[in-house]
Amino acid sequence: MKTLKLALDWTPNINHIGFFIAKEKGFYAAENISLDIINPLEDNYTVTPGKKLELDMADFAIAPFETVISLNNKSNKVDAIAIYAILQEDLSSIASLKSNNLTNPKMLDGKIYASYKARYEDKIIEELVRNNGGKGKFEITYPDKLGIWNRLIEGKADATWIFDNWEGVEAAGKNIALNTWSLKDSDIPYGYSPIVIAKNANLKKHKQVYENFIKATQKGFLFATNNALESIAILEKYVTNYDKENINLEQTLAVTKQYFGTNATCGFMDKQKVDLFLNWLVEKGLETNKILAQELFKNLL
Repeated sequence: MKTLKLALDWTPNINHIGFFIAKEKGFYAAENISLDIINPLEDNYTVTPGKKLELDMADFAIAPFETVISLNNKSNKVDAIAIYAILQEDLSSIASLKSNNLTNPKMLDGKIYASYKARYEDKIIEELVRNNGGKGKFEITYPDKLGIWNRLIEGKADATWIFDNWEGVEAAGKNIALNTWSLKDSDIPYGYSPIVIAKNANLKKHKQVYENFIKATQKGFLFATNNALESIAILEKYVTNYDKENINLEQTLAVTKQYFGTNATCGFMDKQKVDLFLNWLVEKGLETNKILAQELFKNLL
């Protein structure tokens, strides 16, 4: 049996449910794969998923699409490639407490934004503000990644980036009113997030094993779309005690499952969608034309 390691981008949540199902239901085992899932709590996020992939601490990393761009364009290049899109549509948004009375992204000027320090994050937020008539001038703080959401709800930041299908569900369940802004509504064609990234060399060397990993993963996510109660019971074993107590897991699956895709689209990445994001990055001067010629993703099945 081949042992593979998957580095999560966050503590276990609804975006990871398919991996846990495939592990628990024996879908990986049926493909002769033993999957180790690495929780960022193990090192309090001191090593990012992309870095774990680079250092061969993991065979796969979950991250936003910008991570695969970053790995391929850093000085010590990592020949990485995206092989699976967990969500077919962006389910993230920029959020602010409604009590802050920021009714438009332009009102972030002069406010505090809590950043995850992702590759383009701060520039994307600047663009969001400018596209809505603001100057894009605000204070950026870089709190501990796993504590950023709490900084927002405690009033220590005016806005941050959230997943509507996780923190958004928590907020709704606690009657914490939010103002949220999606990037697409401000003409920012954000890419796939989160995705699964691998090293190209490993993909070529273990092509059949990696294809089997994707097949079992697809099966896990498709199972979640049709078997809510059993799927939530599996996810519940892995989420933190805080999340068990504060987030309605059934609701997170209800709002997410349609975005896992169908038998034909689960995990699939569309070239046109990827190219829109890449061209936007070049247009805004965040990357050079070089990225347009790079092979940054591959659909294995």
